[in-house]
Amino acid sequence: MKNIKINLAKSAGFCFGVKRALNIAFETATSDKNVYMLGDIVHNEEVVRQIKEAGVKKIKRLSAVKDKILLIRAHGACMDTIKRASKLGYRIVDATCPMVKEIHKIARNMECKGYKVIIIGDKKHDEVHGIIGQLKNKAIVIDTAQKIPLNKIKVIKKAGIIVQSTQNLEKVTKIINSIKPYFKEFKFFNTICVPTRLKQAEIKKMPQENDVMIIIGSKTSANTKRLYEISRDSNRRTYWVNSKKEIKPGWFKGAKSVGVSAGASTPDSTTRDIVEHIKQISESLYFH
Repeated sequence: MKNIKINLAKSAGFCFGVKRALNIAFETATSDKNVYMLGDIVHNEEVVRQIKEAGVKKIKRLSAVKDKILLIRAHGACMDTIKRASKLGYRIVDATCPMVKEIHKIARNMECKGYKVIIIGDKKHDEVHGIIGQLKNKAIVIDTAQKIPLNKIKVIKKAGIIVQSTQNLEKVTKIINSIKPYFKEFKFFNTICVPTRLKQAEIKKMPQENDVMIIIGSKTSANTKRLYEISRDSNRRTYWVNSKKEIKPGWFKGAKSVGVSAGASTPDSTTRDIVEHIKQISESLYFH
């Protein structure tokens, strides 16, 4: 019998925004010893460890300081946080993904033109908090088609709808179709980023072309969760792992091919490690 064929998604791993944020973080930490960050730079434990080793310190709250740098994470931050940090004496180094910055700009622009801003995204996600924090008025956040706050929707005359950059387009379309009839005027901006669209397009095909699917990334990563959900919808033999330790040889029994994809904050080293491990499992299944 032949070894299991391993097909790695072309779009697997770091997106442009994450690469850029990490480069900024490492460069800043190399030139200065007083670099601080509110929370984690991206949602991945291995990357967080590397950033800590580089000397970037994680803090829970801002305090008055001298000669310290506040690094703004890839997900962005509220305007109030940045203003407060500047007042307290931090020098701001902004590693917000440019695509997230674009969403901030659209949100502010819509509000200025008198539109009520509606965000389709995960209520608890850092990126969504950052978008909300660009606005003077409270935005409405919708995370599923089952939890639409119709009482709030019905009173809106002009709606400006934007999307968290890593959302699933099918889910977004369902929500849009449900709320659209309630507005006299509405503008929709599909702000799902290009890397997310590429990943999701691949992950719609791969589960049908492979016997088993492995999705790699942290359990705290929203975009990895999305890849897993899309894959599992069309292939029940889809597994979500963060390291090779979580992989079980039994998953590959009788499989001829395995598709592998990884979230936007998953390091290539983790993916390589897992692919190598699957190769070893494949050899042991067929040759021992």
